[in-house]
Amino acid sequence: MNQRYRLITAVLLLIALLVLGTVSAAETDTDNTIVASGTGSVIGTPDRAQISLAVETENQNVKAAQAENAARMTKVMDALIAAGIPKEALKTTGYNIYPVYEDTKIYGLQKVKTYRVTNTLTVTLHDVSRTGEVIDIGVAEGINQASSIQFFLSDEQSQVLRTEALKEASERASADARTVAGALGVSLKSVKSAQISGGYSPVRYQNYAMAESVGGGVSTPIEAGDITVTATVTVTYLIG
Repeated sequence: MNQRYRLITAVLLLIALLVLGTVSAAETDTDNTIVASGTGSVIGTPDRAQISLAVETENQNVKAAQAENAARMTKVMDALIAAGIPKEALKTTGYNIYPVYEDTKIYGLQKVKTYRVTNTLTVTLHDVSRTGEVIDIGVAEGINQASSIQFFLSDEQSQVLRTEALKEASERASADARTVAGALGVSLKSVKSAQISGGYSPVRYQNYAMAESVGGGVSTPIEAGDITVTATVTVTYLIG
């Protein structure tokens, strides 16, 4: 008898919990809300730059191509360091050796004509005004292949601009929600939830043109441009 009583009690308790959960979910689902989104954007000036410089050499002997490449890249790096670029700002980001084949085939096979070696160096600058100078130094010392320039924001600068953009986005979302609530004759009670997104894209120049003549007293002109940091805030308000 006691076992049957305990079983009935457990079943009734489970039913009560299920009913309570259903009621709670129903109450949540019937919350009256207004959803508003706002976007903010702030224009900033890049304070970091990354320049990719490459030395490409070619020779019938792969070791000779490697040796020439190493000598030229060493000259480039030494010149940059002598100009005041910190050694830790220089980083090898690519090194490739691949065969160059003859155009004609003999018995269906292509003969290797030469070996091409490409060594890519990336220079990170905290002073973006030196971008053109770094390119000119590289060309003067043996760089013969252009790759890319990228202007971006330091973490500190990015956070400052993102904070401003988020404030602007939040204010716009709030203003829109108040306008709609007023038109509907209701009032905003509290914030139920909020979602944020956004960011920025660095300024990139691919395959930029290097100076045709170095040492003529004219530095390669490179303009960083501006970066726009955006943020979007989507807010769900409870209304009453």
